[in-house]
Amino acid sequence: MRPNKGIDIPLLISVILLVVIGIIMVFSSSYSYALIHNHDGAHYLKRVLQWSVLGAGALMFCSYCPYRIWARFSNAIMVVALVTLVIVLTPLGKEVNHAQRWIEVAGINIMPSEIAKVAIIFYMAAIMEKNKYKLKNFQEGFAPHLIMGGIVFALVYQQPDFSTGLIILSIMMIMLFVSGVNMVYYTGILFSGTALAASALIYIFMSGQGYKARRLVAYIDPWSDPLDAGLQTVQSLLAIGSGGIAGRGIGRSIQKHLYLPEPQNDFIFAIIGEEVGFIGASIVVLLFGVYIWRGTCIAINAPDMFSCLVATGITSMIAIQVIVNVGVATSLLPVTGIPLPFISYGGSSLLMMLACTGILLNISRYSEIQGG
Repeated sequence: MRPNKGIDIPLLISVILLVVIGIIMVFSSSYSYALIHNHDGAHYLKRVLQWSVLGAGALMFCSYCPYRIWARFSNAIMVVALVTLVIVLTPLGKEVNHAQRWIEVAGINIMPSEIAKVAIIFYMAAIMEKNKYKLKNFQEGFAPHLIMGGIVFALVYQQPDFSTGLIILSIMMIMLFVSGVNMVYYTGILFSGTALAASALIYIFMSGQGYKARRLVAYIDPWSDPLDAGLQTVQSLLAIGSGGIAGRGIGRSIQKHLYLPEPQNDFIFAIIGEEVGFIGASIVVLLFGVYIWRGTCIAINAPDMFSCLVATGITSMIAIQVIVNVGVATSLLPVTGIPLPFISYGGSSLLMMLACTGILLNISRYSEIQGG
């Protein structure tokens, strides 16, 4: 199949702007932390610039690499993801902040869960396209994906990283819905999963013990424990609230000066709200809206089932992470540890997100999309 048009320009512009905003905000939010812990205020800026260059290369490569190649290697990529998820649980895994989620390769920290997110998208899309006439059958069209999803979730949960595991399951459920599986089975699994999750949360809350219980209590009332479980939420709300309409100005955040722990990571949206205010934060959300809109258009107009499901999975992955991250920063959701795509500091995450964007751009070259 030959491409019939150029890449989706609105999608490309939105991701470029998001990465540029990310570079600026990582530098601004991390300066004090880096100065104290790394003796170099530009430490994180240098790292994110390196990863941005690598990510730009990955985006360009994937935007010109025919998307069908990912179907051919989907099983191999899934095996690599599973192997790395197992390795990270062994002594070879690197522990940071009481979580064993990284593998160090040549001095570079890699998160296997980031590989798993993308691997499960390729794997499911390839299998569902291959078995598209069997999707109404539970044994052949539904069960294999549930089994693989359960294995990946269990491995990610052991790190422990419950929130990333839930995101992977959410991506899978969206892809299953779009693929056209039997809705009776789908609804049953969806309600069963929701009931199990709700029961687990109620049990954790009622037990009143352990860190998870304290985090749930802090979600309901962060001011009940503002120096421990509710610290991040309280400081995030103070940052966003003090930003007002137009913000304090780039580099003039107060909460980043060791009040909000590691502000360059999961709570970078709070620093955006503080420094550029409601207007700046709204622009960031709008750019994500453009990305999700174009990704959805690409999925709808994709030339075949595999590309449709891959575009759906990638767009869903970005959308879910944005909703969760912004929801956590604004106290609409409990603290989870999910980064803001393209903006939060994190090399492997940025690299994978830009590579996935390149794949979206490549799919857009093979389809006719109105408004792009």
